[in-house]
Amino acid sequence: MKEIYENEMKLEFISKSVNESFARISIAAFASQLDPTIEELADIKTAVSEAVTNCIIHGYEDKQGIVKVIARLKENKIIIEISDQGKGIDNIDVAKEPLYTTKPNLERSGMGFTIMESFMDKIEIESILGLGTKVTMEKEIKLKEEKQEEDFEMLTNK
Repeated sequence: MKEIYENEMKLEFISKSVNESFARISIAAFASQLDPTIEELADIKTAVSEAVTNCIIHGYEDKQGIVKVIARLKENKIIIEISDQGKGIDNIDVAKEPLYTTKPNLERSGMGFTIMESFMDKIEIESILGLGTKVTMEKEIKLKEEKQEEDFEMLTNK
């Protein structure tokens, strides 16, 4: 049975690093329908940046390809899929280790997956060598009532 979403967007672009900011801004605009806080929006934008950059730098390396971004809204959650048809990841567990990088010459920190995992509620990585990689991330946006309760608690130091 196909899952039903409240809204959905799809975006495809050439794997050029200048398009990373385009993806980040597009997803932020789409996510704004859920009325996120500035912090929640920053988390989403950072995770999208990391995933798109991975497609460009690692998936396609020195050639161009297409990066696909799909974002869906369901209740107070955003689900984002970012995929490429690049070289794929040999070992996902190793790639997820902090500071692991296949491009030390590019001064990459090797923290992309770690950053995605820390800023999003859920992350799933699927990859097949020679066919590409898909990263699916989810973030729940707190409802207004929850945000107001947190603000009140902070003000009253409870």
